[in-house]
Amino acid sequence: MLIDSHTHLEMEEFDKDRDAVVERAKQAGVGLMITVGTSIAYCKKAIDLAGRYPDVYVAVGIHPHDVKDIDEATYDELRKMSASAKVVAFGEIGLDFFRNLSPRQVQIERFGEQLELATEIGLPVIIHDRNAHQETLDMLGSRQGRLSGVIHCFSGDRTMAGKCLDMGFRISIPGTVTFDKAEELRHVVQYVPLECLLVETDAPYLAPQPHRGKRNEPAYVAKTAAKIAELKGCSYEEVACRTTENAKALFSLNGRAETGESSHSLLQPLLQHSVV
Repeated sequence: MLIDSHTHLEMEEFDKDRDAVVERAKQAGVGLMITVGTSIAYCKKAIDLAGRYPDVYVAVGIHPHDVKDIDEATYDELRKMSASAKVVAFGEIGLDFFRNLSPRQVQIERFGEQLELATEIGLPVIIHDRNAHQETLDMLGSRQGRLSGVIHCFSGDRTMAGKCLDMGFRISIPGTVTFDKAEELRHVVQYVPLECLLVETDAPYLAPQPHRGKRNEPAYVAKTAAKIAELKGCSYEEVACRTTENAKALFSLNGRAETGESSHSLLQPLLQHSVV
């Protein structure tokens, strides 16, 4: 089984064929998917979808593109949504200094506030970092020991990966690892221990080869896992098994389908007794 640790099934690109997309993921061996909200509207839609699809879980948070619109009511909404039974993470949150759709200083301030909210709620964080490597490391480093989480769609080098690992964060690998010019990311995959890796699609974005340029979907996470197996010199089954175990541990997914417990009630003992 594979877990697509980061997709956006709530986005409009899937409105016409979402049932078929979920079914194709199952047929490809993707047992669970985490659909990641980026705005209040998308977070609410993601939670609704998770109620329809047993194999879909949710992360809630405000993407750096949209943090310019945050107010106190936004945080109240996120607190309420985080109590939903299938919410397993807080994100995606972080910094995007490539597009700068929110002013940089506003991004930094809101990122800090959302990190504090995640700590308050007791959820692992899903971090967006684009062209803001040092700032991201600084903000996570200042809270080391208080957070667990994953660097989504990792775009740094091996030095940055090592620093993230030292802080206890996992590294998530997207389909870009299959691109011809993604040598640095392939070096990162070879460097990072398999027990610290997750796989993701970031669908509908970043479709792997041979689907590059088309809409991505969770079934294609198998392409990423296959590339990691090639780079690691191990079997596809080992990559699938290990990355699934990693995602289940990080997002407290073991047994949740049976118990129906909320994610932060399960995660709290982990944060209290095994600080990462």
